[in-house]
Amino acid sequence: MAFQTYSLFVLSVIMISFGHVENSLNLLQLQNDIDKLKADFNSSHSDVADGGPIFTERLSSWTERNEKRIILSQIISMYLKMLENTDRSKTHVRNIAEELHTLKDSLSDGSKKIEDLKDLTKLQMSDLKVQRKAVNELFSVLQKLGDTSSSHKRKRSQFQRLCKC
Repeated sequence: MAFQTYSLFVLSVIMISFGHVENSLNLLQLQNDIDKLKADFNSSHSDVADGGPIFTERLSSWTERNEKRIILSQIISMYLKMLENTDRSKTHVRNIAEELHTLKDSLSDGSKKIEDLKDLTKLQMSDLKVQRKAVNELFSVLQKLGDTSSSHKRKRSQFQRLCKC
């Protein structure tokens, strides 16, 4: 039963977070479409609960809005990939895929950031040329890190001044 509301929960969080729910009618239609998709996938099968959720636990550790855009863009991509192998002649599948594509387009900056992270993991840090370039950029990287941490400190101290805690 927990998984039956799982897909709607993830999509609802995505849609509401980024302002893509104009009214509750859209969400109700999406609920109906997801219910039909659940039936297609037999998501009430007992093995669905094994191992816990696959997306919602990951969402909880991404707290900043920009961070969430990164993880949500990847989750949406995974849903779209899953739907590629689904019967597209069914209206509910097309409706869900259309909504996911709209959301993915609104999170395109998140997709770019995911690609940047993937590219970083591919860098050959044992390559001497890459090492030279990295050393040349080290001070600039540390400066940006300092700028980031000092802005967090500023926000925290501003909050403490405003807060009567």
